[in-house]
Amino acid sequence: MGTVIVRATEADTEILATILGEIEQYYGGSADSPDPEQVRSALFGSRPAATVLLSRDGEEVTGLASVSLLWPAAGADTSLYLKELYVREPHRRRGIARELMTAVHAEARAAGCSRVEWTADRDNPAALAFYVALGVVPNDGKIFYRSQA
Repeated sequence: MGTVIVRATEADTEILATILGEIEQYYGGSADSPDPEQVRSALFGSRPAATVLLSRDGEEVTGLASVSLLWPAAGADTSLYLKELYVREPHRRRGIARELMTAVHAEARAAGCSRVEWTADRDNPAALAFYVALGVVPNDGKIFYRSQA
């Protein structure tokens, strides 16, 4: 049928929870999926935390990109932050990640963003090679920090 990229809707809550469990397992965590109500609240509540783009082949969800707006970017510009890019195991190496990245950039342009930003794990050579193949140069001028809220 072919891949299409669409925005996730509340009807996608269950599959989003399942894929979040897959992502957690991919990074070495528990394979348990989060509570779908937590996903519903985070994405479709009164203050959506992110926009999720889904790649679909027919009814099957093959991957996702989760993005959020960041401000300020350059001056008073806004940027789009790509928090997660994930293609499900049986669908990798078929161009889906590239299609998702194209959709992410289109989402950024539609939102008036001046740039798209993201991080990648140094120990994920496949992701690093993918970004190099896209022609993106890593920004060595930033250090990533994380603390508990």
